[in-house]
Amino acid sequence: MGVIILAGAGILAAAWRLFDWVWRRPKSLERALRRQGLSGNPYRLLFGDIRDYSKMLTEAKSKPIPFTNDYFSRVRPFHHQTINNYGKSSFIWLGPMPMVQVTEPELMREVLNKFNDYQKPKTNPLFALAVPGLVQYEGDKWSKHRKLINPAFHMEKLKVMLPAFHASCDEMITKLEEMVPRTGSHELDVWPYLATLTADVISRAAFGSNYEDGRRIFELLREQTSLIVQYSTSVYVPGWRYLPTKTNRRLSTINIEIQTMIRGLINKRKQEMEAGEGHNDDLLGLLIESSVDIIQKNGISMNFDKMTVNEVIDECKLFYFAGQETTSVLLVWTMIMLGKHQDWQEQAREEVLRTFGNKSPDFDGLNHLKTVTMILYEVLRLYPPVVELRRRVYNNINLGKLSLPAGALVSLPIILAHYDHQFWGEDAEEFKPERFSEGISKATKGNVSFFPFSWGPRICIGQNFALVEAKFALAMILQRFCFELSSSYTHAPSTSPILQPQYGAHIVLRRL
Repeated sequence: MGVIILAGAGILAAAWRLFDWVWRRPKSLERALRRQGLSGNPYRLLFGDIRDYSKMLTEAKSKPIPFTNDYFSRVRPFHHQTINNYGKSSFIWLGPMPMVQVTEPELMREVLNKFNDYQKPKTNPLFALAVPGLVQYEGDKWSKHRKLINPAFHMEKLKVMLPAFHASCDEMITKLEEMVPRTGSHELDVWPYLATLTADVISRAAFGSNYEDGRRIFELLREQTSLIVQYSTSVYVPGWRYLPTKTNRRLSTINIEIQTMIRGLINKRKQEMEAGEGHNDDLLGLLIESSVDIIQKNGISMNFDKMTVNEVIDECKLFYFAGQETTSVLLVWTMIMLGKHQDWQEQAREEVLRTFGNKSPDFDGLNHLKTVTMILYEVLRLYPPVVELRRRVYNNINLGKLSLPAGALVSLPIILAHYDHQFWGEDAEEFKPERFSEGISKATKGNVSFFPFSWGPRICIGQNFALVEAKFALAMILQRFCFELSSSYTHAPSTSPILQPQYGAHIVLRRL
């Protein structure tokens, strides 16, 4: 009898938790938001706006658009429709969770600065498979990892990485020159070449291996990301990842294979370091050093905060993914924009040749490329790698005039801040690198509304790495080629999850 009572109580408790998750709590959050004047669709059981969100995104991705830098309606069609219907002070439903759209740059800054109050949402644990490590951590664990990893991205370290940048860029340039005749032109999609370039750079500079050693890891990460992105337009049911579905089984297999390969790299480097043959001045070396339990210093054994081997693997996965994706999309959109705007391409080339001639770029020269820097900033403004950031409120908190209830999500549409006419002018949708001629602060009229690498304490740790690599690669390309957009280029910005050209970047190359 007692067992039956306990079982009944357990069933009732589970039923109440389910009812609270799918109905009572969402309706309570909806009332709290509407009382403040926020508008949105009425909550629909379990799915909210997810079905419409997914349908509109699929339809938008099925059709390219004319060449325009105003593409928000293609990459976030449901957000765009919601703002049109309800205004900027609105919310949408990601399943049973309301997500408030915060479009004012000053409020976006506040959210990003108060990173303990606005944390990364844990809506789907599968996302942590593709982008694990530092980007997922919070609190003390984030602080510890950030402190341990930060030295790998100091400017002095980047100087040491220039030979790796040159080796990778030279390989790509050689491949392109083999295809482009000395006289005449050749059309090709440069996107795969730039993706290979940045994958090679991160392998050489951060892990001491070449791209061939890391090729399988990149292939697996791309497949893993593609599978996980499919879940972004559906409601995640707790425990779903443990069901033996075809997708879940494949994700598990991929994760095991990636971990095994990275563990092999770690063990190989440890053996080299123990034999006095390895080095610890790259990312992998620093991570391995930080995972040692006892560090000998001046003959004294000292205990330090350390990472576990699994944490080292997660950080390696993160930088394999982020270090390759961010720079490759910056370069591909830069080539697209310079292929479209020949005048700026010529100005950039003149600056590069004036600074380096035909010699390999050096660190000091890269820092003096004013025109190239202006162009890269403008590309990052118009085509930021991440078009939207999301945070979750775990305790009731005030944001401007809003009182956000615990459990609500916050959407920070970076792209809308970058196109805000109040800060960027009526020509905000136009490609005008000259707006950065006096730096970022002057371009934004003293108002921080430029978030290509996020903002605040959690600003992207690899932003300097990405910019130096992009300058180096662009300089070498401009030294050897002139290029223009092909008539076969199809404009279709798409997020998956990084903003990229859905149909590639078809460019016509000519040798100089």
